[in-house]
Amino acid sequence: MTESTNAVQLALQQFHNNYLNQYKQIHGCLPVCEKDEQWLSPCEQAHPDSELTYWQPVTGSPSLDFKGLESAMGLSIHPDVSTYFTAFFSGHIPARCTDGDLELLQIWNRDDFDRLQENLIGHLMMKKKKRQEPTIFFAVTDNDEIILSVVNATGEVWAERVGQNPHRKLANSLPEFLNTLEVPPV
Repeated sequence: MTESTNAVQLALQQFHNNYLNQYKQIHGCLPVCEKDEQWLSPCEQAHPDSELTYWQPVTGSPSLDFKGLESAMGLSIHPDVSTYFTAFFSGHIPARCTDGDLELLQIWNRDDFDRLQENLIGHLMMKKKKRQEPTIFFAVTDNDEIILSVVNATGEVWAERVGQNPHRKLANSLPEFLNTLEVPPV
């Protein structure tokens, strides 16, 4: 593991821990969601109500990789993005940066990872068609038209209007950005 990918994993793990600690302080338990027998996750924990499940981020699987996407698109995915999406299974996590509220997209299970790759292929094909630099989205914002992306060539984090070039640089790297995030009231 490179220094950069290790930094991504550590920053993401620290944010997960901050989120879980705040959630437990307020609610007295782990985060809760409806249980879906057709959409199970390694991060699910037993809950007394059979229709609900507790969850917490858990280590991802070494079998998760972007080789299929890379082959389909003829490009190598930035290692920070690869680490971000493969290091943990988790529910999406609310966050706050200086520009406002956002939600960190996370992988719930293997099928969710496959669905993410399909969405990224669509995103990258649109970028290619418009002759725009490839970006990889990793978060959505409270403005439906703006996503947060990593510029694949540099690893920089930018705000990007859907279908357009990135318009505002937020950080030089994904770990730098993750380390600036705060947990909003949950």
